Amino acid sequence: MGVVIATLGVGGAVYYLAHTGRLPMQQRAAGQKAEVVAVTTHPMVLEPLLVNLSDADGSSYLRMAMTLRVADPVDKKSAAAKDEKGKDAKGADDTGAAVRDTVLTVLGRQTAEGLLAADGKEHLKAELKTALSEHNADLKVKDIFFTDFLVQR
Repeated sequence: MGVVIATLGVGGAVYYLAHTGRLPMQQRAAGQKAEVVAVTTHPMVLEPLLVNLSDADGSSYLRMAMTLRVADPVDKKSAAAKDEKGKDAKGADDTGAAVRDTVLTVLGRQTAEGLLAADGKEHLKAELKTALSEHNADLKVKDIFFTDFLVQR
């Protein structure tokens, strides 16, 4: 009977210390959680694009609009500097122009047959991600969403 009472007393003390944060083990776990940085993203909406496709007859074109899910910079200094300045309009325009150029280059190599195939859009997304990571190393594209997609032959 005394063992049961002693076990309940110790268990109650540990429970109390754990929930009030006074247990040293609990403090270390909280410190480790603070070090983990969550990756946040933001959308980058591209205006609609109109591209001639590389078909043999030269009469096919693609009209599309897309949104990229881009990872926010992890560098705390650049993020703080950007917050202080507000929106860095020139940097955003330069990035947007570079992204549009890369996307237009990739789209210009496509054919109507390839885009209309069963896995054509998924293949295009993979090719766009690869090209964007090669040409725009600072831009970390997590996902690509087509918001408008029309192939005209």
